[in-house]
Amino acid sequence: MQIPVLVEHLKGNGYRARGKEPFAVSAKGATREEALAKLRAKIQARLKNGTEVVGLEIGPEPDPWMELAGMFRDDPWLGDWKRSIEEYRQKIDDDPDAL
Repeated sequence: MQIPVLVEHLKGNGYRARGKEPFAVSAKGATREEALAKLRAKIQARLKNGTEVVGLEIGPEPDPWMELAGMFRDDPWLGDWKRSIEEYRQKIDDDPDAL
């Protein structure tokens, strides 16, 4: 996992490395590498004991009926049913009094 880290040179002596939320911690060191190593150690300490960083998808809920879409696609009765509807409609179109 990579996170953005700001590394600042401190006036006079050393460096400071800072992360953003959820790792809003900072660490100082005499060198850039030492500051980063200390920051890494602090972050790793927060991730112990089952703590985790996860992404959360936010948006509209999926339509629960979409699971059923196409469920009759390969059903052999579907063709017969469609033909029956077409025949009935044709019959009604030909003779409106047939109802």
